[in-house]
Amino acid sequence: MRYRALGGTGIEVSVHCLGTMMFQDGCNSDHDDCVRIIHAALDQGINFIDTADMYGQGESEEIVGKALRGRRDDVVLATKVHFQMGEGRNRSGNSRRWIIKAVDESLKRLNTDWIDLYQVHRPDDSTDIEETLSVLSDLTHQGKIRAFGCSTFSPAEIVEAHSVSERRGLARFRTEQPPYSILARGIETSLLPVCRRYGMGVLVWSPLAFGFLTGKYRKGQAVDLSTGRAALRPAQFDPTIAQNAAKLDIVEQLIELATSIGCTLPQLAVAFTVAHPAVTSAIIGPRTMQQLEDLLKGAALTLDDATLDRIDEIAPPGTNRYDPNALMPPRSLTDPTLRRRPLAERAAAE
Repeated sequence: MRYRALGGTGIEVSVHCLGTMMFQDGCNSDHDDCVRIIHAALDQGINFIDTADMYGQGESEEIVGKALRGRRDDVVLATKVHFQMGEGRNRSGNSRRWIIKAVDESLKRLNTDWIDLYQVHRPDDSTDIEETLSVLSDLTHQGKIRAFGCSTFSPAEIVEAHSVSERRGLARFRTEQPPYSILARGIETSLLPVCRRYGMGVLVWSPLAFGFLTGKYRKGQAVDLSTGRAALRPAQFDPTIAQNAAKLDIVEQLIELATSIGCTLPQLAVAFTVAHPAVTSAIIGPRTMQQLEDLLKGAALTLDDATLDRIDEIAPPGTNRYDPNALMPPRSLTDPTLRRRPLAERAAAE
């Protein structure tokens, strides 16, 4: 297993990060099996685990807490805050009120006294970024968290956050967690350069493009849109849609490339993401022990320039073959009031 510094934190983390989103009801709800998977990952050299309070409404954190009994000091533990937890108002978002409550609930579920990396899961346009940075700075000083980062923030939001931190003398985001894969390379255009400019660590999610790069979906084969990830995002898997047909053409070329260098498509896909100089670690999210073992077989895989050049030919740099955030678009797109002036104002302007 290879290790890299996590931004400017001085913390060393494995190039593969174990994501635990699959450890919950509806995915893998067998807690003992999930614990075995976590222990197997640790035994193979992974020292970085990423979870979130909203995964199974805390169930994933509880499983991780069970698995880390007696091994906590050896693990860099990351979790996240933002999404709705339980019923009622003010149990979501990036406010001081909610983050103070949420971090204590996560600490309890994780059965630990501290969180190594506490991440803001999504931006919150209803909360001033200074409010969020201020409470995260306080939690760092209190020792409840060691560092904090953001997830799926835009380049502009990251720049604004760093500017506020500098002006107000607050601690700053040390990491960003964006989606990144051979089929979703859009972040190469500006996000990854911005992260490098600010010395941020980057842990990328969905390196297998929501399962599209597992090899399960092939050209000319029927796709069951009623189960698994295909049921969650049918528009991204339906082979009759032109965009998906184009992705399947890419998959066939990538499988040929992977075979030529003696690896599997998933191994090629993960190795591609960690070849970028801005990327610290790639999050792998196995549901089963077999999936973990298959991915870790390629943990030492390093792609040479010829292989990366061929990937660039197949899927050009900076291009997205699908929208990795399609299920959770920003409020600026979903709320019409943020895209239209009030009718009276529009009429007056005429």
